[in-house]
Amino acid sequence: MQIKRITTEHVLEAAPETWSNCRVVGNHVFISGMTAHDQQGRISGAGSFYEQARHCFQKIKHLIEAAGGKMNDIVKVNIYVTDIKQRGEVWKARREFFTGDFPCSTLVEVSALGLPGMLVEVEAEGFIGAGAD
Repeated sequence: MQIKRITTEHVLEAAPETWSNCRVVGNHVFISGMTAHDQQGRISGAGSFYEQARHCFQKIKHLIEAAGGKMNDIVKVNIYVTDIKQRGEVWKARREFFTGDFPCSTLVEVSALGLPGMLVEVEAEGFIGAGAD
């Protein structure tokens, strides 16, 4: 089995020698923590947990599809928020991207994320071809 790096024009690539956004081994897909960065590296959805979460899930969708999968192939998400009281806004965004049995999930409040203004970060793991249509 080989490790494949997955990229898409819809998700800004990380700087060289920092991390990969998405890697696949066999049919197992790993997606790094996605934040609400736009293509120019600016944070979108300023101040909105819903908008930032939606942006994170949209980027995950682009990556899983670039890997040959679909959102229902994702089995686990880890979600980091800077205010746990805003979890309902994150769940609202999550419901727009998953159907049927939702993935296993961890939600954790953290004191800060990578840059000021980041409110939400979401990482995902799945198995391409395993989810319902």
